[in-house]
Amino acid sequence: MAKRSSLSIRIVEGKNLPAKDITGSSDPYCIVKVDNEPIIRTATVWKTLCPFWGEEYQVYLSPSFHAVAFYVMDEDALSRDDVIGKVCLTRDALAAHPKGFSGWAHLVEVDPDEEVQGEIHLRLEVVRGTQACLLRCSVLEARDLAPKDRNGASDPFVRVRYNGRTQETSVVKKSCYPRWNETFEFELKEGAAEALCVEAWDWDLVSRNDFLGKVVVNVQRLWAAQQEEGWFRLQPDQSKSRREEGNLGSLQLEVRLRDETVLPSSCYQPLVQLLCREVKLGVQGPGQLIPLIEEMTSTECRQDVATNLLKLFLGQGLAKDFLDLLFQLELGRTSEANTLFRSNSLASKSMESFLKAVQNVGNMDMQTSRAKEAWMEPLQPTVRQGVAQLKDFITKLVDIEEKEELDLQRALSLQAPPVKEGPLFIHRTKGKGPLMSSSFKKLHFSLTTEALSFAKTPSSKKSTLIKLASIRAAEKVEEKSFSSSHVMQVIYTDDTGQLQTAYLQCKSVNELNQWLSALRKVSINNSGLLGSYHPGIFRGDKWSCCHQKDKTDLGCDKTRSRVTLQEWNDPLDHDLEAQLLYQHLLGLEAALREKHQELSAGAGAGSVPTGPGEAPEDPLAQLLQVLHDLREAHASSPAGSPPAEPTCLLPLQT
Repeated sequence: MAKRSSLSIRIVEGKNLPAKDITGSSDPYCIVKVDNEPIIRTATVWKTLCPFWGEEYQVYLSPSFHAVAFYVMDEDALSRDDVIGKVCLTRDALAAHPKGFSGWAHLVEVDPDEEVQGEIHLRLEVVRGTQACLLRCSVLEARDLAPKDRNGASDPFVRVRYNGRTQETSVVKKSCYPRWNETFEFELKEGAAEALCVEAWDWDLVSRNDFLGKVVVNVQRLWAAQQEEGWFRLQPDQSKSRREEGNLGSLQLEVRLRDETVLPSSCYQPLVQLLCREVKLGVQGPGQLIPLIEEMTSTECRQDVATNLLKLFLGQGLAKDFLDLLFQLELGRTSEANTLFRSNSLASKSMESFLKAVQNVGNMDMQTSRAKEAWMEPLQPTVRQGVAQLKDFITKLVDIEEKEELDLQRALSLQAPPVKEGPLFIHRTKGKGPLMSSSFKKLHFSLTTEALSFAKTPSSKKSTLIKLASIRAAEKVEEKSFSSSHVMQVIYTDDTGQLQTAYLQCKSVNELNQWLSALRKVSINNSGLLGSYHPGIFRGDKWSCCHQKDKTDLGCDKTRSRVTLQEWNDPLDHDLEAQLLYQHLLGLEAALREKHQELSAGAGAGSVPTGPGEAPEDPLAQLLQVLHDLREAHASSPAGSPPAEPTCLLPLQT
């Protein structure tokens, strides 16, 4: 069983944005951040105050994420891009609206004191002595702090306040992953209501210190626990009054959070087999499942249901049979030819999605036409075969006799199809490997289900850099490490079993996240995946991120292997599609049960079975039994999945 969280994001348009350029206009684009980590950048719309983007994304996340924020920026060619404003949606707010947020949201000013991120590791103790009790606070370390300085880092220190007293740690220079290991003690009176406040700050020599976040602990709760230790999420300073929204314009968004607890495959087999049997038989009439599902599904949900069913049957090799059945239903109930396939029927919705994907996949330029619909991936081998045959025909037609090039092209066509490919820059660090001869070089990389390879040009012979089974993590690199943005690292084991790291630079934040997503997906089942990593590099005698001097030291940040983007080549997730369909049918269960009773009364049949020992006599009764069994399986399963990480181990003071 696994819990899966995903965000469906559509950035529609903006209106009434303020002018940031001397021309009286702006060049707006959007940056989407999840917990202050950029994952998406839209295109720039030039010279407008009412931009239209219409861009859609599907993001898979760890269930413990906290918020998604949309920043509207103004692109400048000669200076730093201006921040126009932002819209922030918390996870709790999205979870409270299962159908998602859809509409216009006012942009608000970006307050530096609210732009906090990261976590701090604390140990809190109540020490009972003979004379008095002490509150002992050990400030151990922090991770993923906001970079406040131009060098891409901060100079963090911690200020601990309790009962009118303030104590501070030392300053750790140029690090967003500082380690202090300092302990402070305060006299503690039993029953005191004062809260303990731990604040992180960025030290500055000439200007005021920058706020990095805080944790407020309810000390009364600590009396009972006596000791607590863990990672506490830093919170913004909300003591100041909320600023007015002003005239920053608005952003139209559609954002939907989906949390699904997916059971083992065996639990969904009865549902899948029941639906597949009906599609294979193509039987129509009262009590049949597909017509009933269509009849009881509302218009607004029909597109999602059609897509889920089509994915499900495509994975079973029954997409054609499913569409045939829908067409028969459509023809059977249509009396006027002019209205055929013009309604929002299951047939029209299913065929619309299917044909849209076929049009994209069928284009010969595979690099630009990869379909967004993941469930169309099984068509790729057929299309690739046709493309290869046509290329071979054209080659013979123009009578190219360069046998070596022809042999190379044929050899390439027999290799595993690329999951992701494109130009990347390689950064050299001290070490061994096939790329260590060049300090900074542009090469063409190709990721398949076997290896990450490189070549001088797309048509050159490829050399393997990393075997797929050797990958242990794929993560971002701090900007200060190479004084460059959009750098990723691939951590892998070499032939001797030693960990090595390749540093690759992408051209944009979108390209970076697409590469990270692809690498994480193809290595998700690898053994020995890392739970932590160093976001910096080992330069000289220490890590640039946490300043630790042991190169083999455990990473100072947690890996994010579950954060991925939906791409055209994602494999079908049969269990997830079955779970989504089950959730939809569960909402129809009362209507389905009522329909079954109506049909049973007319036919003189028995009641609906409610236990595993009773054998249903018709498809609808079987479906109701399957829903009952799945509901029982969910109820008896462990509460969820890996538990979500808490905001902090102790309740915040209110």
